[in-house]
This record gives sequence, structure tokens and C-alpha cells, in this order.
Amino acid sequence: MLVGDAAAWATHFTTFDERFLGRVVEVWPSCVAMLPGQPEEDAITINLVHGLCQDTVVRRLCHWVEYQYEPFGLAADGSKYSKGKIDLAALFDWERERYLAYECKRLNVVYGRSRSSLATAYVKDGMMRFITEQYAEDLPLGCMLGYVMDGDLAFAKGRVQAAIGAHGPLMLQAGPDDLDPIQAVPRINTLHTRIGGAPIAIRHALLSFASPS
Repeated sequence: MLVGDAAAWATHFTTFDERFLGRVVEVWPSCVAMLPGQPEEDAITINLVHGLCQDTVVRRLCHWVEYQYEPFGLAADGSKYSKGKIDLAALFDWERERYLAYECKRLNVVYGRSRSSLATAYVKDGMMRFITEQYAEDLPLGCMLGYVMDGDLAFAKGRVQAAIGAHGPLMLQAGPDDLDPIQAVPRINTLHTRIGGAPIAIRHALLSFASPS
């Protein structure tokens, strides 16, 4: 849980995301080089988390980076239960309910001579978990990482923005708005009403998985 001023926590989460994403960008090339072709989402995320855990800057930024992190829910009888597994989470300390969640989805997946944008799955199977408070309950911010498998960042961004606008259950309040890119990584921000709580901002970053030519 968060203690203190909610606006201050939102600012903390936002500035942390910018610094953390900067380290993601630094370790990303080694992840791409290790996994050529069209690997599954889990394989990419496992190797990304491994690289982040070895990064000396990340070790100073947060307490721990976890693959498949399980936030706990509270049942009516006071017992705890798993709310599912977040692809990647940055934990700030020993408090399990204070973390920044990163849901990771592949985009522009190549099948032979065709590709599938998978932008709808990005929205329905990724973003919606923040809106329903399955993830980031009572937290001001959640994050999405899009693994753009063919490297066409402009196409992926356009499809994601269209899918966001077309999906009413996202309860979009504002956005998608462009954020300053980090190196060549395009970013956007969206703001949403949540079913059970305060609004949540979702920050999106698109990472090219195409190997450098």
C-alpha cells in the first residue's frame, strides 16, 4: 500500500519509470542478440529481466526486478490469494503492494510473409489488467512494454493507438499523448478510469526487436 501524498507517489513512479526504461534501452541490444528470430514473449522477458538484474545502475534504482511477479489480493476472510502474474515488476522495498508493473506484449509478429499487429491483444490482455485492478491496485501508474518483432515502430504505434481508441472498456480519460522518446524508443501516455478506484495512468514504450542491419 502507499502511505502519504498520492500525487507525490505518482511523481516518484513517473520519474522512476523514465530512469528504469533508460536501463532497459541499455540492456536491450544484448537481449535481441541472444534471441534471434521470432521468440515467444516469455523468452524475451526472462532474458530482459536477467540483464536488468545484472545492471549495476538498476541495482541502485530499486530493491529488486522480478519476472512473473504475483501481487496478492485480500479475501473476505482476511486470507491472501494470488491475483495473477505480472510479466515484469520493479519492487521498491519489502512492501509487496508497492511496485511498478510492466506488462509485456509482442507486436508486429511475423508469420511467413505476413505479420499480425497483435494490438488488440495488447489492449485486451495487457492494458485491461490495470483497468480491472488485477494489477497495480490502488497504485497511480502502470506500464506497458511492446516488443515490436519486425522493427516497424511507426506501424506498431499507429495500431496500438487505434486499438486503444476502439476499446470502450478501457474507459479512456485522456490520450494517447506522446511522451519524449528515450533514445529511439517511442513512448505514449494514456489516462483511464478504473472500475474500483482512482484513475490510473499507463505509460507505453515500444522496443524494436529487429536486429541491427
